[in-house]
Amino acid sequence: MIKLRDAINLDREKIQEIKLQIAQLAKDSALNAYILDNNSLSTANEGVPILIKDNINVKDWEITCASKILKGYKSPYNASVINNLISNNLTPFGRSNMDEFAMGSTSESSCYGVTKNPKDTSRVSGGSSGGSAAAVAGGIAIAALGSDTGGSIRQPAGYCGCVGLKPTYGSVSRYGLIAYSSSLDQIGPITQDVRDCALLFDYIKGYDKLDSTSSKKVQNESIFKNLNPNRKFKIGVLNRLIKNSNKEIQDAYYNLIDLLKKLGHNIKEIDMLDLDYHISSYYITSMAEASSNLARFDGIRYGSRAKDIENIKDLFLKTRTEGFGEEVKRRILIGNFVLSSGYYDAYYLKAQKVRDYIKFQYDEIFKEVDIIISPIAPNVAPKIGEGTNPLEMYLSDIYTIGVNLAGLPSICIPIIEKPLPIGMQFITSHFKEQDILDLALNVEGNL
Repeated sequence: MIKLRDAINLDREKIQEIKLQIAQLAKDSALNAYILDNNSLSTANEGVPILIKDNINVKDWEITCASKILKGYKSPYNASVINNLISNNLTPFGRSNMDEFAMGSTSESSCYGVTKNPKDTSRVSGGSSGGSAAAVAGGIAIAALGSDTGGSIRQPAGYCGCVGLKPTYGSVSRYGLIAYSSSLDQIGPITQDVRDCALLFDYIKGYDKLDSTSSKKVQNESIFKNLNPNRKFKIGVLNRLIKNSNKEIQDAYYNLIDLLKKLGHNIKEIDMLDLDYHISSYYITSMAEASSNLARFDGIRYGSRAKDIENIKDLFLKTRTEGFGEEVKRRILIGNFVLSSGYYDAYYLKAQKVRDYIKFQYDEIFKEVDIIISPIAPNVAPKIGEGTNPLEMYLSDIYTIGVNLAGLPSICIPIIEKPLPIGMQFITSHFKEQDILDLALNVEGNL
């Protein structure tokens, strides 16, 4: 598939040809990365086609978050990132499959069925942005947008073998993103390589007055134009915490450290709070916020509505029972529990204290090093059906969720392509995306 940086220089006629090609590939593909409908793959709009995760609003598109409960909902407006794409001569093209309401790590909870990994179709693509990553890695999308609440851009990018960037919280507008966990969610790019990632990030970043969490600290200067693979960094490594992963992940991690040393970077061993605390704080926080955010889906204002109801209570109960999948129901129930009277202090309040400590610890680490390197997941992509145990699925996020709790930027790049992709992530301090993109470009060019 043509690279984004090359596509932006093509004339209108050639871009239209590419759209027709992508539309046909999407329909013929066995990956189930696209949610096929008659509207989102229309070639009527001009611009380079970018695949959009099914939780980002595009005007007049059906946007469902891969959930039965939102079937029939058509967005009346564009998310701010969509307007940013259009203003830069790009256009939304295609809806990507995902875990329902972005709740999952395998893209198996979608009401449209599982998205398969392009490198081995017996395996999952990761989640929740599995459709975006599978399409880009499988050569049926130029680039895509995903969302990352606890690794949902980086982990599928790592499983499928492409590049995924989780930007600093507040650097890309969340206006028009259907919220899972408002204090953790962040839209970001999934691309074929690091240069395209920097370019697409340039197009979507920036302050937005429509988003109360948007930050004015984000730099307007182009990262793509300033990419420099020759910079040297002080890099922190997590030798103790790497033991949570299997041998092939550990081997890939230590091989990356050796490569970084050869490339002239300074390596320093660091330590962090046990990652079990990250897991606990993250899932309590995200599920509590999910239970609040999903309360709006009641069969009255959006999407589908249950039939044969007698009163308002039945309407709420039947609509949600029929509309929400099992994982979404589980997270709503846990979220309501940790916020309930008598448990708020014991669970939610403690989780916020741990979150504050995690942020503090990252701040202290970044006084000593510029960048932290870490695995994306403790294993390669599991087989379809293997990762359905909820506790196992939650533990697969062990390396990615701390970034979201602290609001940090992180990029995943593929380190190993065969027999299955293995991705590693580079983490840095707030609004320093230039640093991790420069290092990622340096590593990408020397693998």
